Amino acid sequence: MLYQRLQSPHPAKEAKLFRSTTRMLAGAMLLALPLLGLPAVANAAPSDVTTVYYDNEAGSAWSDAVSQAVANWNAAEQNVQFAAGDSSDATVLIEASSGWPETQPQSPGAGTVYLGEEAVSEGYDRTRITAHELGHILGLDDNYNGDCSILMSGHSAGTSCTNAKPGPDEAAQVDQIFAGGAAAVLRSRVATVGVF
Repeated sequence: MLYQRLQSPHPAKEAKLFRSTTRMLAGAMLLALPLLGLPAVANAAPSDVTTVYYDNEAGSAWSDAVSQAVANWNAAEQNVQFAAGDSSDATVLIEASSGWPETQPQSPGAGTVYLGEEAVSEGYDRTRITAHELGHILGLDDNYNGDCSILMSGHSAGTSCTNAKPGPDEAAQVDQIFAGGAAAVLRSRVATVGVF
């Protein structure tokens, strides 16, 4: 009986999260070798652009929104780009949920996005929701000021707002977070839980 209560209700999610966390820690260790005076691994040259791989398991209802949100962020950013991956290389897991959208970031470029149908049923735009939640993955916090031109204003801009593109200040903030490539991102702050 005790064993049953200790088992996770979502073992597949936890396994993917464990794999992505393990990959991220292994990458951090490789990047830290030169800092410790140890030789770096061959072909491990740092890149100015960090690629964040995502695994989209949100289903067909969200596929167009995910594709457009990723394209919007990629067009706005110079130091980080999203790329489709799978459970073997993704640091971002995107899932559908029946509740309100939210993101549980682990660090900039890693975490889980829950794309919530509750917001869609209230009239909010799928692409704006997705782009907003990906903003949390990239290290941005909510800014509930009601301004539709600010992506991270989320639901405070109302259901008529369909802007799914980051503003110039938001794009600059993300570029600053990812400046210097993957090594700098690993030293960056851990974002807080974000809710649309």
